[in-house]
Amino acid sequence: MNNYIGASVKRREDQRFLTGRGTYTDDFNRPQQTHAYFLRSPHAHAALKRVDVTAAKAAPGVVAIFTGEDMKVGSIPCGWQIHNKDGSPMAEPGHPPLAQGFVRHVGDQVAVVIAETLEQAKEAAELIEVDYSPLPAVAFLNDAVKPGAPQVWEQAPGNICFDWHIGDKGPVDAAMAKAKWVAKIDLVNNRLVPNAMEPRAAIGEYDVSSGDYTLTTTSQNPHVIRLLMGAFVLGIPESKLRVVAPDVGGGFGSKIFHYAEEAIVTWAAGQVHRPIKWTAERSESFISDAHGRDHVSHADLAIDADGKFIGLHVTTLANMGAYLSTFAPAVPTYLYATLLSGVYDLPAIYAEVKAVFTNTVPVDAYRGAGRPEATFLLERLVDIAAETTGIDRVELRRRNFIKANAFPYQTQVALQYDSGDYQTCLDQAQQAGDIAGFAARRAESEKRGKLRGIGYSTYVEACGIAPSAVVGSLGARAGLYEVGTIRVHPTGSVTVFTGTHSHGQGHETTFAQLVASQLGLPVESVEVVHGDTSKIPFGMGTYGSRSLAVGGSAITKAVDKIVAKAKRIAAHLLEASEADIEFKDGKFTVAGTDRSKAFGEISLAAYVPHNYPIDEIEPGLEETAFYDPKNFTFPGGTHICEVEIDPETGVTRVVRFTAVDDVGRVINPMIVEGQIQGGIAQGIGQALLENAVYDSDGQLLSGSLMDYCMPRADDLPNIDVGTHTTLCTHNPLGVKGCGEVGAIGSPPAVINAVVDALKPYGVKNIDMPASPEKVWRLINGAALQAAE
Repeated sequence: MNNYIGASVKRREDQRFLTGRGTYTDDFNRPQQTHAYFLRSPHAHAALKRVDVTAAKAAPGVVAIFTGEDMKVGSIPCGWQIHNKDGSPMAEPGHPPLAQGFVRHVGDQVAVVIAETLEQAKEAAELIEVDYSPLPAVAFLNDAVKPGAPQVWEQAPGNICFDWHIGDKGPVDAAMAKAKWVAKIDLVNNRLVPNAMEPRAAIGEYDVSSGDYTLTTTSQNPHVIRLLMGAFVLGIPESKLRVVAPDVGGGFGSKIFHYAEEAIVTWAAGQVHRPIKWTAERSESFISDAHGRDHVSHADLAIDADGKFIGLHVTTLANMGAYLSTFAPAVPTYLYATLLSGVYDLPAIYAEVKAVFTNTVPVDAYRGAGRPEATFLLERLVDIAAETTGIDRVELRRRNFIKANAFPYQTQVALQYDSGDYQTCLDQAQQAGDIAGFAARRAESEKRGKLRGIGYSTYVEACGIAPSAVVGSLGARAGLYEVGTIRVHPTGSVTVFTGTHSHGQGHETTFAQLVASQLGLPVESVEVVHGDTSKIPFGMGTYGSRSLAVGGSAITKAVDKIVAKAKRIAAHLLEASEADIEFKDGKFTVAGTDRSKAFGEISLAAYVPHNYPIDEIEPGLEETAFYDPKNFTFPGGTHICEVEIDPETGVTRVVRFTAVDDVGRVINPMIVEGQIQGGIAQGIGQALLENAVYDSDGQLLSGSLMDYCMPRADDLPNIDVGTHTTLCTHNPLGVKGCGEVGAIGSPPAVINAVVDALKPYGVKNIDMPASPEKVWRLINGAALQAAE
């Protein structure tokens, strides 16, 4: 029996990664290859009066130089449209790949230089003369919506992209009026720079003889890039455009989107008839990759005399940056506000979201995408509510949890949760985190002159955006199904083609485990192929923890088709009724007998059809299935963080972290643990270290790793990960998703712990990141007030 479900199979892809044999976009070098270098705007907002490339074109090695005046193509499209409260569509300005007339953020592409070497391209770029006429810029959300603020776009008065709402305001107002207590909070969800290990890269190619284009790129969803770039930007038929995403060194959402550089190198390859290669430098990535988060919010929570939550009102300003990135409008709306019920039985919710243009890098999905923002707001607010009411923060959560027997649970903000057990996750996390021993640990810290605090986060998230018909009605401009193809070879080995994409998640292992278990094969007999539009029928890529729940379900449906056809072949060979054929552990058996055929025998017979009626059964054994999910999946759980603060320096260290997450059925526990730990590391980074800081003129002050602080190994504790399973009720695998839970549940746990440690100083709130300077100022400010 080969059942790999629930087994910690070592990741098959790690062999090539750990031995330096991975193949990334920058590893490819094509015959006659040229190199691209982008001249980017140093201004956040300016009119382009003149771009003179005469001297640059004459520089050694230059093949061509293109500006926005040369590249007359379509606008880079936005994949989601939101409507305002009054039903009117959002403001949707165009986004030319190369700037035309104006630049709107530092890093905007002004020209591309193509030369024989990268060094020659850089040197030529220095010779381009650009006459900028600087214009007033606005970088901060609160400034952008003030009367008289500089306008990013004429089409967006007041810099408002859209003014959207969800829920029912009347019941919320009534709840506020009758509440015993109203807990309030103002908070900032800090802007982040994704910083995947591999920077973005792209190679554009054009075959003169066939008219075919090929883009090799660092993408999480090559089929979507082919669709957006081919149909909307360059006008290339899909039959003439191949997009390949080979090994990709991390994405975290930042490689979902269609970027200008991809379209530029592909188009330019068609102009110069030679391959063009571009790889971003790290400092370039800071001003060209989509950023994440950047919300400013206010929330009011109404609580009755029994400590029950009775109403929630949230207002949020969400930064879009200078242009609308591919999925940007969906993040602060359907991925954020629809999660504001959290794990709580909240009878009335009303949320208002204004999306705002600023002269900054575009903002889009970053690991968690909207759900971390919702969870942070809600879990900080619950701690404020505990302080307001005097009810213990754990007890207050328990009192308001959606009960395990209440599922399916319809929230007041559109989503219906199908399953969950938040009480048990909390119980298990408290036990694993040794909450009973916290007082002793705090006392020991105090003896060493340290402040120790503990923080909780109980959360739910939504994965696998679905279904297509619903998201289409909500503004999505693409379907959100997935595709899987199973090709059984004559000798019984299997190749799996999936439309999802792996960039660190371990799909080559997990998907092989799925198929091997279903077909009763050794896992070594299953190969997984992804990332090439010429090999896979279609697919919507990887983001939102959708790969297993949506992609795995498509694969499972395709395997079911394989088994169904194989049963027909087995029935003929075994001279039995198809209804009598049973398939188990890789064998087709006539029920009640010892007559059987192994899977390999059937696969060979499928390709050597000497002995079955071809008019009834076609040769071959290959099937494709599409899966359009019926609902989101809803992972949830409890994260508990302990921090220790040095009051003399303000340095905060996470000294203990416990997570118990319900991710549905676990296929590979080792991979799940790694995914959760990685997400928690990023969440700790946001909570304590990371911050994309602009000045008022739109200059990115934290524009390199010298100024933008990423978490390192010694910033992290040993992270204790556990799981508690309730199955998803509407996909065939019962899985929910694990890729984002760590980044969603951890930031409020960390900040709640910091605030708990600072309670002796009267601290009620601290915005992320809780940097040493910020913590030190709070401690010393409180000490100064006490002295006065």
